Amino acid sequence: MRWTGVLLSAVACCVAVVATWPARAVDNTRTIQILDRLQNANAWRSHIMVVAHRTGWKENGRMIRAENSLDAIRNAIALGAEMIELDIRKSSDGTLVLMHDDFLDRTTTCRGETRKTPLATLRACRLVVEADGRATEETVPTLEEALLATRGRILVNIDNKLTPDILPEVATLARRLGMAEQILVKENLWNDKRIAEAKAVMTAIGPDVTFLPILADDAVHDADFMAKATASFGAPAAELVNWHADDAPQTTDGGVLFSAKARAAAIRGNWHQWVNTYTIINRAPGMQAGGRGDERAVIEGRPLESWGFWIDRGATIIQTDEPKALIAWLETNGYRVPYDLTN
Repeated sequence: MRWTGVLLSAVACCVAVVATWPARAVDNTRTIQILDRLQNANAWRSHIMVVAHRTGWKENGRMIRAENSLDAIRNAIALGAEMIELDIRKSSDGTLVLMHDDFLDRTTTCRGETRKTPLATLRACRLVVEADGRATEETVPTLEEALLATRGRILVNIDNKLTPDILPEVATLARRLGMAEQILVKENLWNDKRIAEAKAVMTAIGPDVTFLPILADDAVHDADFMAKATASFGAPAAELVNWHADDAPQTTDGGVLFSAKARAAAIRGNWHQWVNTYTIINRAPGMQAGGRGDERAVIEGRPLESWGFWIDRGATIIQTDEPKALIAWLETNGYRVPYDLTN
């Protein structure tokens, strides 16, 4: 995602309806409990929340499901993840759909650019499992279909592949489905100008959608800015990126974003420290996690040196390609508190 100066005029029409939105549309017991754990970090630091990256498409290092598929969404819900990531784009006739890439070639049986393909054609494109090219029975889902599959069951981390002026449309759709509080949007912040731009966007989107800052250690170097970036939005979490260069040694301390000062700032501000351990294709393992990513945990069989390392340094949200393995390891090691679904 990228905020742009033209966004203000593009979304100004949406601001007027903010005051009419309901305070809480979600009424499912588990979703309310997930929101409580997200919004009250200090009360739930004994529980590690799990985000399924690209809806959770891998098991034991292998891609076994089509990414951004309804099957993967349902699997993440069944596993007990708190959140899924959805990648969104638009068809040529203006429908919001799930798709990571500009082109359809990698993840479907079709070819061409997503934005130049009408929805009717996308309905004929079968999603494929990237590891072996196997075509599934599923076609490209619309965002509405995906949201309906998640409603009342799991939170949704929106990875917007378009310009930010599309976000009010996403919020409006979620609001129409009665699930705006389940939606989270994020953006990289590194100075006051970026904070101001994000505030303008969130004013247009509305107060019932949660904003989380992304803070990366190539631009953010102190806990004071971390505190400011989260406080500016009342953010319940911050996504923290410890960049790992090719052939660099693994981080030994987690860097400035997971320092003692950073952890103290998170506790004072009552927000979660979020780490990404998923793989970036064609990049060094653990690219966003100081070299301590999912490969270390699953392929090398050293979860203590990956997931455990980040938990020891304050992480209470982990976004992963391996939700099944991560949840099982967390439960075995006492890092999960069961949800009460008896009411």
